Amino acid sequence: MNNIPAGILKLLDPVLNGLKMSVLILKCQCLVIAGFTATYVAGILLVMEELSSLLLIGKEVLLLMQALNTLSTPEEKLAALCKKYADLLEESRNVQKQMKILQKKQAQVVKEKVHLQSEHSKAILARSKLESLCRELQRHNKTLKEENIQQAREEEERRKEATAHFQITLNEIQAQLEQHDIHNAKLRQENIELGEKLKKLIEQYALREEHIDKVFKHKELQQQLVDAKLQQTTQLIKEAEEKHQREREFLLKEATESRHKCEQMKQQEAQLKQQLSLYMDKFEEFQTTMAKSNELFTTFRQEMEKMTKKIKKLEKETIVWRTKWENNNKALLQMAEEKTVRDKEYKGFQIKLERLEKLCRALQTERNELNEKVEVLKEQVSLREADVDLAVQVLQSCTLNSHEELGSPTDTEAGIQPSVESHAASRSEKTVSTSPVPGTESVD
Repeated sequence: MNNIPAGILKLLDPVLNGLKMSVLILKCQCLVIAGFTATYVAGILLVMEELSSLLLIGKEVLLLMQALNTLSTPEEKLAALCKKYADLLEESRNVQKQMKILQKKQAQVVKEKVHLQSEHSKAILARSKLESLCRELQRHNKTLKEENIQQAREEEERRKEATAHFQITLNEIQAQLEQHDIHNAKLRQENIELGEKLKKLIEQYALREEHIDKVFKHKELQQQLVDAKLQQTTQLIKEAEEKHQREREFLLKEATESRHKCEQMKQQEAQLKQQLSLYMDKFEEFQTTMAKSNELFTTFRQEMEKMTKKIKKLEKETIVWRTKWENNNKALLQMAEEKTVRDKEYKGFQIKLERLEKLCRALQTERNELNEKVEVLKEQVSLREADVDLAVQVLQSCTLNSHEELGSPTDTEAGIQPSVESHAASRSEKTVSTSPVPGTESVD
């Protein structure tokens, strides 16, 4: 193997791989076939033979390698390999054909398996259905047995009741038979009595037949009399027929006369119909006029009803307005009284207003006088302030001079005096400005 060139090994690798794959596929197919059915043992044997042939091929490959080693030139080695490769291709084709055949067999086996499984499932379903039916039949049989037992019990009870009833009826029948025997004895006696009565009736019947014969003879005599009377009546009928013919002729004459009269009556009827149609037209006109008059009457009645309603409403309104008028009169009287009171109050208020106006005028005059006095006082205060300012300035100048001359003690005294004077002046101004004039507030 180590002496084989690398190119030849590369050529042989796909062949060996294909052989390995074919061997594995054959193994799988054989296992599948063996798993599905046990009848295809011959197929397994064939697969085993093929496997053994493949093993022989592996040995042949080794022998081929050894043979190639014996060859000297590479061309001879290639030729030998090509021949061997061609042989292996033919064998692989044969193997593929066999594989296809086995695949077809496998497909058939799978179909048979599916068919058998479907049949098996159907058989299982049928079995389950049969089991359910058997259970139902068992239940039905149990119910039938119970019903039969109940029916047998009921029939036994009925049979017992029937036997008891039959025994009772037999006793009743025996009693009735005894009663019938007694009754039959009575009937026999009655039959004997009736036989005697029948004999008497037969004798009476014979006597009646003799009497009836006499009656029939009497009736024959009467029949002869009736025949004689019939002959007389036939003669009378003939005479009556002659009279009837005479009357018929007389009636025919009267019928002709009545026809003439009927024609005249028809003419009169036509004239009367014309007159009747005229009267009908007039009657229709009269009805229309009556209908119109009825409509007018109904409208007039409706208007009268409306007027009565309006009159009632107006009467109610007049009553309401009368009550309102009375209330208004009362209110007017009250208002007049209130007006008189208010007039009196108004006169009093006018008098008070006149008095107040007089007071206001007097107060205004007083106010004007006080304003004049205030102005005069303001002028006086302004003059005083001017005088105070001058005095303050003079004092300040004096204090400065004295301070320069005398020293510090005099400064404090001089400073105190002007401050006191200024404070007094400001207080006087405040009193003048804030002091109210008497009577001004009341006037405002």
